[in-house]
Amino acid sequence: MDSFDRHILSLLQRDASISLKDLAETVNLSTTPCWKRVKKLEESGYIRAKVALLDPVRLGLGLSVFVQLKTQRHDSLWLETFAATVMQFEEVVEFYRMSGEWDYMLRVVINDIAAYDSFYKKLITSTEGLSNITSSFAMEQIKYTTALPLPR
Repeated sequence: MDSFDRHILSLLQRDASISLKDLAETVNLSTTPCWKRVKKLEESGYIRAKVALLDPVRLGLGLSVFVQLKTQRHDSLWLETFAATVMQFEEVVEFYRMSGEWDYMLRVVINDIAAYDSFYKKLITSTEGLSNITSSFAMEQIKYTTALPLPR
């Protein structure tokens, strides 16, 4: 990856709807070489997807809850089952296996406390082996970005 590729990635991760013509002009390439670089970045997995980022507040989903879970089980079969269960909840937008005190962390996006209570009840009744769950409600989102820091 060279400086052209990094510049292309930087621009695309901030606005994937940029026209190929504008992208090429901004990175000082002609259209065909720029298009070939974008295709190569897609094929090699640097670009996973091109999506529209939606406004959760406008959609009535202004509440983010960070859910930390401890489990009594750590075997691979349990993890597969647990992961498959969690993946079915559309409210879960991020899901991590953690080091430290908590085993897993979820970010749940919902509209209000009642919706979270409903989610929580579905989660605990559909999952065996959880020993502790704690939830933290985000009071204010101070920074949010999908743009990754690119190596120079």
